Amino acid sequence: MRAIVFDLDGVVVDTESTDFAAWDRAYRDHGHELPRDAWVSAIGSDGSRFDPLATLRALVGADFDEEHMQRRRRAHRDALIAELSTPPGVTGLLDEAERAGLATAVASSSEREWVEAHLSRVGLLRRFRLLRCKEDVPRVKPDPALYRAAVEALGVAPAEAVAIEDSPNGVAAAVAAGLFCIAVPGPMTRDLDFSAAHLQVASLVDTSLEEIARDMSR
Repeated sequence: MRAIVFDLDGVVVDTESTDFAAWDRAYRDHGHELPRDAWVSAIGSDGSRFDPLATLRALVGADFDEEHMQRRRRAHRDALIAELSTPPGVTGLLDEAERAGLATAVASSSEREWVEAHLSRVGLLRRFRLLRCKEDVPRVKPDPALYRAAVEALGVAPAEAVAIEDSPNGVAAAVAAGLFCIAVPGPMTRDLDFSAAHLQVASLVDTSLEEIARDMSR
């Protein structure tokens, strides 16, 4: 093991839950229900799998005030995000990686501005050697391009790297890229199928570098 590559949304910061809550209220404000199954299917990927704005626009029709809705939704989302801290075990694993001399990176299907803003807010931006984001690849997860780009930039072989993911889309991307993948499902993804992951834990506090290395060698 020479590197650990983290997903951002749902792993380093649980923006998945807050984003869903904000969109859910926006749908209810307009008399509709946000389809949770469609939302969850897109976690870890991008809007090509489910576009909540386009869906709500079609449901509401000509009376839809998109600008007003977006202002309210973003204000609600940002207020929820401001209360978020890093999930248990993330900083501990980063500390272990630093002591062991491992490289760390983020591979995220989100835009770089979003990734950097959240890492800065929780004080972790400088803990990662590099970021690979939506703008850096032609296709995001479940395509393996983000993970391939991350390990290539780190100068390590895929088999020497560990991916930390919270969604089946992310797991599929990491495994296809050749990384050892640990699934850490969050509140939005706990009921999904993570059988493709090499290891699944309820929280990163439930594992350590020593245990991960042992699982990788099996």
